[in-house]
Amino acid sequence: MLLPSSPTPSASRRCAVDADFLRQIEGYSLTTAEILYRMPDHPLFLQLYLWQDYDQAPYFPVLRRFLEFWERSLDGRLHAVRIASSRLVGPCEVRLAREIGRLH
Repeated sequence: MLLPSSPTPSASRRCAVDADFLRQIEGYSLTTAEILYRMPDHPLFLQLYLWQDYDQAPYFPVLRRFLEFWERSLDGRLHAVRIASSRLVGPCEVRLAREIGRLH
């Protein structure tokens, strides 16, 4: 007796890989920018905006495009930008153990 075969998944489903993971493989890293800007109605006051996306250090083209958009389209004048970047996917770190011990 032959059993009906199960349907095979489509090629797009078999090769589904997270786009953010692919960007990390291409050298992008998680970047956070702390943006201080002057409030349009009260220019003596500073407001904080946190921005986070995948970007390429040290030039940060994605962040630069965002800041250009900010200066072109938004009223709040930029005061300062502080950037932190961290590679989440990198080469494996392996250390050989010299001893394996047991406590108790």
